[in-house]
Amino acid sequence: MRRCFVCAADMLGPNERSLAYPDGRVRAFPIACGSCGLLLAADADPARCRAHLAAHLSGPTFLSDPDAPYGLDLYTLRSAATAFDRGLRPHDAEGRTALRHPHGRCAAGADLYALDGAVGPPISLGLLCRPDGLAAALAMLAVHAAWTDDVVILLDAPVNRPEAVAVAGFPRSAVRVGARPLGQDFAAQRNALQDLAGHPWMLQLDADETLSVEAGRRLPALAALAEAGDVVSVGLARRNRVDGHLSDVYPDVQYRLNRRCVRYAGRVHERPVLDGGWPRSLIALHGAIEHHLDRAHVLARSRRYERLAPGRGRPEEEAALLRPYRD
Repeated sequence: MRRCFVCAADMLGPNERSLAYPDGRVRAFPIACGSCGLLLAADADPARCRAHLAAHLSGPTFLSDPDAPYGLDLYTLRSAATAFDRGLRPHDAEGRTALRHPHGRCAAGADLYALDGAVGPPISLGLLCRPDGLAAALAMLAVHAAWTDDVVILLDAPVNRPEAVAVAGFPRSAVRVGARPLGQDFAAQRNALQDLAGHPWMLQLDADETLSVEAGRRLPALAALAEAGDVVSVGLARRNRVDGHLSDVYPDVQYRLNRRCVRYAGRVHERPVLDGGWPRSLIALHGAIEHHLDRAHVLARSRRYERLAPGRGRPEEEAALLRPYRD
């Protein structure tokens, strides 16, 4: 097995964690995913594990099977459940504490509900864009009208306060376009965009990224799931498609669904800075951001980033982006 059967990350490695089950048994697992925290037995078969997990997530309650060839604490289960369009509620105060202090020794157990149709807070959409990409960005907004009524586009240009523009499918004044110089600092630009959100939560996309209607419609439910667990930042998988082909850099989690107050840091490869650290984030597996690239952009990207932030450009990522996806 090369990739995690839950999150698809190529981050399986040796593990010393164990889980305690309600029947008193304690199991050690020799393998763990460094991304979502899934635990695995040495002989785990990914297809059978996924089918077993899907079956156990189909009812109103999840109880960890002490004989299964995998194990999850509650924090990992919350992410895993989203891949099957399910949310969870801890059984008790101990469970709520476990979500705030991953990855503990208690095997997961929780009440489950369907994410589809779940009520959640409204979500703003923020787009970072160059002036020459504005027309294309406006043209693709129609797919987002199904899940948001507040869109802000921030151009890399001299400062200009956001002004409403008419876009088919959106209420009057729902779409605004403003400008601010990027100034070779992506975190500062994202923070400026955060401040323009009309709702308490914002999803940020770049001009070369898209999100399906189905994934967008579930964002309010994900925000509600996050709020229930004192989470302020939600990471979404991103599919990097280079000249139309899926890259091996996957799931490439991007923390783009955030409370408006969340701040980013880093001139390049920027990430949210969270009061309380990474336990105040979660990875959602309900859908993926589609990132559309071409080979020329990939070849220039890491060199540009390295000039902006020496040592942080990730030049090694170039080869991985150009390598086709491998299971």
